[in-house]
Order: sequence, then C-alpha cells, then structure tokens
Amino acid sequence: MDKPATRDAALLFLRAVLGFVFIAHGWQKIAIDGMDETIGAFSAMHVPQPKLSAYITMVAELACGGLLVVGFLTTIAAAVLTLVMAGALYFVHLDSGVFVGTGGFEYVLVLIAALIMVIVFGSGRVSIDGALTR
Repeated sequence: MDKPATRDAALLFLRAVLGFVFIAHGWQKIAIDGMDETIGAFSAMHVPQPKLSAYITMVAELACGGLLVVGFLTTIAAAVLTLVMAGALYFVHLDSGVFVGTGGFEYVLVLIAALIMVIVFGSGRVSIDGALTR
C-alpha cells in the first residue's frame, strides 16, 4: 500500500472507532440509562447546568459520532467532541487520578488525543468530505 492509501485507511479506522464509541455513549444516555438518570448523574458529579449539559452531551455524542463515521464535517464534529471531552475531563475526571477504574482521566485523555488527530489530519479520502473536495 502506498502512504496516502495507508493514511486514508488509518483515518477511516480511527473515525469509525471514535464515531462508534461516541454513538454508543450518546445512545446510553438517551435509551439505556434515560435522560432523567443521566441528568441526575451529571448533577451528582457537579456538572454545571446538569440538564442542559446532559442534553448537549447526548446530542453531540450521537450527531458528531455519526458525522465522524461517515466523514462529513469531520473536523467540526471532532472539535465539538473535543470540547465535550474537555468539559468531562475538567468537571468529572481530573480530580480522580489517572486510571479509569477509579474514575480517572486516562480514557478521556486518549479520546481527546484521537480527536485532535482527526482535527489535524482531516477525514481522509474515504469520506464524504474527501469526496466533496475532489
């Protein structure tokens, strides 16, 4: 495989995995836990404006996760999710140490790093964005 094809395949894989993870978390908030429980959890974690924050987070995870999977408005979607994850890092995980088992920030930090890679390198050619820019 040539380098551009390898890069495009890696970006497709990264986008698909990130999109899947964010869609799963958004779906969990609305359909598995329910928004009342999600709002309660946000409130217990002292997230500001827990109702508004829970709905914004759920919509961002579902919508932007889907945009990442198909590669449309990719850098915008990744930037929005980076802001959501920065909020989660600051308001929820930062004071709990490193490890995810204790509520720490390692997982959120990896998600932020992966999203920044998408922002920097874009969606690649195997995407709606790639098709529209050719």
